Amino acid sequence: MRIAVGGIHTECSTYSPVLMTTEDFRVLRGAELLQADYFDFLNTEGISHLPLLHARAVPGGPVSQPVYDAFKAEFLERLQQALPIDGLYLAMHGAIKVDGMVDAEGDWISAARAVVGPDCPIATSYDLHGNVSQRIIDQIDIFAGYRTAPHIDTRETMIRAWTMLISALRSGIRPGVAWAKIPVLLPGECTSTEDEPAKSLYLQLPDIDARPGVLDANLMVGYVWADEPRATACAVVTATDRAAAKQAAADIAAGYWSERHNFRFGPVTGLLDAMLDIAESATTTPVILADSGDNPTGGGVGDRADVLKALLARGWRGALIAGIADRPAVDACFAAGAGETLMLKIGGSLDPTSPVAEMLVDVVRLDDPGPEKERQAVVRTGAIDVVLSARRRPYHNIEDFRRLGLDPKAVRLLVVKSGYLSPELAPIANPNLMALTDGVVNQDIANLASLHRSRPAFPFDPEFDFAPEAILSARWVESV
Repeated sequence: MRIAVGGIHTECSTYSPVLMTTEDFRVLRGAELLQADYFDFLNTEGISHLPLLHARAVPGGPVSQPVYDAFKAEFLERLQQALPIDGLYLAMHGAIKVDGMVDAEGDWISAARAVVGPDCPIATSYDLHGNVSQRIIDQIDIFAGYRTAPHIDTRETMIRAWTMLISALRSGIRPGVAWAKIPVLLPGECTSTEDEPAKSLYLQLPDIDARPGVLDANLMVGYVWADEPRATACAVVTATDRAAAKQAAADIAAGYWSERHNFRFGPVTGLLDAMLDIAESATTTPVILADSGDNPTGGGVGDRADVLKALLARGWRGALIAGIADRPAVDACFAAGAGETLMLKIGGSLDPTSPVAEMLVDVVRLDDPGPEKERQAVVRTGAIDVVLSARRRPYHNIEDFRRLGLDPKAVRLLVVKSGYLSPELAPIANPNLMALTDGVVNQDIANLASLHRSRPAFPFDPEFDFAPEAILSARWVESV
């Protein structure tokens, strides 16, 4: 049995002016895909695994169309060469925005369908912050989405999609997909599955899976910083029974809609000055402050120096800011050398509208793993340490700090560009604060420019009537 594997996975704020390029992606091709830890579950006995291309990037701005076109062309060429195949598994995210294109995932999956033909089942796995469209639903047979945010079930979700595909091929029972749009679009920071009401809504999904005829039930929060028609929450259900699928999708949609007014931020949240006031008066450590508007894992640029400037203005002592993306600043630190002092401009290297701070710094540490885009520098100004990165990236894992000789538990204040904290940082936060900072993924959702979204939608439109309507994939309808 021959199954091909590939996909493209990232998340793009349409409000960011910084286009993603080839350099932003980690690309796995051919055999290296199967050798990567990310895909090491692809070892099913009796299956010929056919690795194609998988491109993945830290969320950011829209993907340059030439970059997307090149990835897509290579993927399709590899797919064509792999034929004949019995199945196709696509590991996707769901919130890509390609410059000048609407519904990039719909384009990618439709192109794959055109190559494999109507008889080949296609399974997909998605981030729960992905956006779905009828075009996507009409091309696929199997869908599985993350059920945790922060995401700790990525691998489990991929295995769910893969297992359903294997089961369908071995049993000969072809599943289908139903979905129901939910006109609600909220940020991940107030729909974390660790907080109510999302926690309870997601805990109900396994019970829906257990319904006769249902295989996999999904609640998609959607991606709020995409001003696209397909940007919306929705329910997506994989099933073998059409009526059961439609009922499950409608039930999930109704449940989310009924709770729309009840979502709240999990951590203590407020404007930057108010959060810094709390941090100043705290007697516990480490206080961890999330700079939410510039969060690179949500699509932020990652080069803003707002918090650094605010700390300098307060004469703050005992802070670590990790990190600010600024390749020119990193290059200047490497040119100067560890232990040297230099005047350094920090911030605004990617987005010229980002706030900039200029100051005298000591170069504390340099990290050179090889490629220039991976270089990092730690600089100190007064009693504030700042981690600078040559590329946009988060600092969410303890190892990120350990590599640089830093201990996040030992500082008075740790600032990270994040929304909800990562699973490794959240347990050590004492307390956890989230600042409503500016940036291309800011939390002022109701006032985001909304030129292309389907309306009405909550919270852009506070009050309107809605009743869920579940729709079957055209493939499933045609197979009756």
